[in-house]
Amino acid sequence: MATVPGLTPSSSASRRTGGSAAPGPNTPSATPCSTDAATVARIGTLAAVAGAIGIAGARIGGRLADRFPLTRVLIAVQLLRALASSALLVTDPYVLLLVSASLGGLGDRAASVLTKLYATRVAGPDRVRYQAVHRTLANAGWAIGGLAVAAALALGSTAAYQWLLAGDALSFVAAALLTVRCGEPPSTRRTVATSKDPSPTKPTNPWRDRTYLAYVATETVLFRDDAVFKVDLPLWIAHASDVPQGLAPLLLVLNNVMVVALQVPLARFGATTAAARKLLIPLSAAFAPGGATMALSAAGGAVSATLFLTASACAFTLAEMLHATVSWELSVALAPDTAQGAYLGVHGLAQSAQRSGGPLAVTAAISAGPVGWAYFGTAIALTCMIQRRVVRDRLTGPSLSVPSITVSEH
Repeated sequence: MATVPGLTPSSSASRRTGGSAAPGPNTPSATPCSTDAATVARIGTLAAVAGAIGIAGARIGGRLADRFPLTRVLIAVQLLRALASSALLVTDPYVLLLVSASLGGLGDRAASVLTKLYATRVAGPDRVRYQAVHRTLANAGWAIGGLAVAAALALGSTAAYQWLLAGDALSFVAAALLTVRCGEPPSTRRTVATSKDPSPTKPTNPWRDRTYLAYVATETVLFRDDAVFKVDLPLWIAHASDVPQGLAPLLLVLNNVMVVALQVPLARFGATTAAARKLLIPLSAAFAPGGATMALSAAGGAVSATLFLTASACAFTLAEMLHATVSWELSVALAPDTAQGAYLGVHGLAQSAQRSGGPLAVTAAISAGPVGWAYFGTAIALTCMIQRRVVRDRLTGPSLSVPSITVSEH
């Protein structure tokens, strides 16, 4: 395991696995809960820089998908992610660690956009259910990975962390090989048009579409659920000395088990554009208690903190599933059929921007204490209602979920 200036082997592994590890062989008189403010800041900076680079990945992935075969672009991105994970095995200086993490962030955000676009082109009006099934399988893999992380934390050895990184790299190689076997979906850019067809009413350039840009701005806040289990909870648990350090990977397992069990059933409540917009109300109701229970976890002993953090994990998981359903539908429904790749690339900037600024916001919330988490949940809940108002006028016309006829279908 390569070390990083200011980070012990155990804290470096904690960043990669989402929790705090036992002391490594080069950690002088360290304990599992010895995460100081400087270490938290370095970890937050690392995640922020990787997220900032990832912002470009969403845009690049969407543009490439409109110009080249989607499956080939996706294969290249998966191989890039494998390379980035492999590089972490031999990374030692902090700057090189930043480079490796940034490449991983670039590939991660591009892959997210490309996967959503593939579902849109293959499944058409059933894209929400298609994405739900995909996400269920992905989270089953995350649950297995979480158990592996918990085992590595229990061992606390350098070899265990190295095997985790090697397995991560091999998983991306396997994804690339599976993509080779996938058929190329029809491109919605090749639409059959005649002189009798009405002119498109939606802009074809996402950067000139004010409604879509406003929607993406609200998504930047709502995608905070994406980092709760990867950044927020692990850092908060590491910061709180009364909470068992092994709780973070166990909450990640809980998150993934809930997604596997409930994501597909919940997807049916957002199968249409109108239904997806209505889901923003219960989504708002799920975010608020998540922040409140995070704040309450700071009061009391280890048992009460564990219970409140578990409740927070359940609330944020529900919010995560509802937001995923809403986001899958609205991000496509608000985009013109002839520029889906470009639009979804811009939408992907929301998650990328959140991954860049989010870790810094979390460190600020940790510094603010319980009050910071209370404001955290309330602010996201209010953003849900703002988004509901932003997309209302665009979605009052005919259903936007019906796919256009493409050349390849005839």
